[in-house]
Amino acid sequence: MEKEESENYTLAEAIKEAQRCLHCKVPGCKKGCPISNDIPDWIAELSKANFGNAMSIINAKSNLPAVCSRVCGHERQCEGSCVLAKKGEAIRIGKLEKFVSDFDSEAGWRHEAIPEKSRGRVAVIGSGPAGLTIAGDLSRQGFAVEIFEMEAEAGGVLKYGIPEYRLPKEVVRREINKIERLGVTFHLSTTAGKDFTVDDLFAQGFDAIFMGTGTGVPKRLDIPGIDHPGVRQAIRFLRRVGLYESGSMSRDEVMVAEGDKVAVIGCGNTAIDAARTALRMGASEVSIIYHRDIDKMAALRAEYDEAVREGVKFLWNSSVTNIVGGEGQRLKSVTVTSEDNSFEMPLDRLILAVGSVPASRIVSTTKGIEVDAKGYVLTRDYPYGMTTRKGVFAGGDVTNHPATVVHAMHDAKLVAEGIAKYIDAVKLMQSIQ
Repeated sequence: MEKEESENYTLAEAIKEAQRCLHCKVPGCKKGCPISNDIPDWIAELSKANFGNAMSIINAKSNLPAVCSRVCGHERQCEGSCVLAKKGEAIRIGKLEKFVSDFDSEAGWRHEAIPEKSRGRVAVIGSGPAGLTIAGDLSRQGFAVEIFEMEAEAGGVLKYGIPEYRLPKEVVRREINKIERLGVTFHLSTTAGKDFTVDDLFAQGFDAIFMGTGTGVPKRLDIPGIDHPGVRQAIRFLRRVGLYESGSMSRDEVMVAEGDKVAVIGCGNTAIDAARTALRMGASEVSIIYHRDIDKMAALRAEYDEAVREGVKFLWNSSVTNIVGGEGQRLKSVTVTSEDNSFEMPLDRLILAVGSVPASRIVSTTKGIEVDAKGYVLTRDYPYGMTTRKGVFAGGDVTNHPATVVHAMHDAKLVAEGIAKYIDAVKLMQSIQ
């Protein structure tokens, strides 16, 4: 198992860093956080070694602090908005949150009583960041929540889409265990549209259903040769690596073999994750091909810097215009074209990191859920997140709000409020009829 990339603070280092916080009256860090985490408040508690208080403040806004501390774009969000960032001395908020959440987990503390589950029943389809946030928020508010996950282990993209060196799987398991301790029930290896339908869940007595299934169908690029088996989607590649590392898949099913020459199309964080993971799987050369320049890339600069340090090559303002297949599932080459140049690049594997759209398993087996022309589920603003089917809600990538983990959490928190208001209103109407 590969060691996690980022090191943790020692106790003394964490307290010393926390004591640098100015506790601003109008904290930019909180405004920069998509879920409005009360950052100065929990840092103040940490600076006084009040770890339990710090964790309680974090838990009030975040169900996945150990995850967010590792994968959030701190340089663009909380840390980038810190008043000390202008001097290049921003508080290391992500690293402090990682310290607090890891310290708390290792101590095994509990900070909240589990409320009686008497307010209603909610089914959550998918256990990615949106689904886990819905489950945690509603369980804390007295709802009985059950999660239905198609994989053998919960976590969604957290478990199968983010490499071990950035987010250790054991950290994801710890966060899921915390949500399970709130009284949430998990049903694993259970696929919506195959093993059950939305109608089945309503028949079982659920008051509301949340669709947090993300996007699983890759966007298509119009390139000759794109259908060759040597071309694969980044998320599929990362998922297979995760399954291999957990012992659920053999090494020869991972797609990248020792000595392979690999290229990745796209330049978001997923593209860089795929490139760096390909190197870890033994690729001899890895290049990222991006149709714009470095200033337009979606990836964090820190992720780019690490990729360069590890040997990933970047071809800016370039596109793949032709793909030539080789023997078996291997490619022979691709044509790379820029404004003033075109050349043949010998290549074994091409990985696509250009985004994806929702699968249709749920929509195709359920009446009344409308989607737009691209397959994204349509939702309303009140109650927030409800689809065109009464009692069915959706959030995150499946509603065309693709973003980072913390943005998915932000959207899910709003949907959780919508679900609570909907169920309360329905039960109120039932009680007066």
